Amino acid sequence: MELDERPRPKGDMASQLALETLDSYSHHELDERIALLEAEIARVVAHRDKAAAHRRAAEALFGTPSSQGSGS
Repeated sequence: MELDERPRPKGDMASQLALETLDSYSHHELDERIALLEAEIARVVAHRDKAAAHRRAAEALFGTPSSQGSGS
């Protein structure tokens, strides 16, 4: 089985981070954590957008199954 075909484990890192108590963090540490999380969000958004563009390009080249033979 390919690595990408395996089911994602439940309780991913984002879920674990959401459960972590923040009481022990200083203001500076919270600012650093926010910066890291914002960078991760930007990375995920960029990956999502790249994947969507790749899919649109493939659909433009090969067509989509729903658009083939629809008669519209």
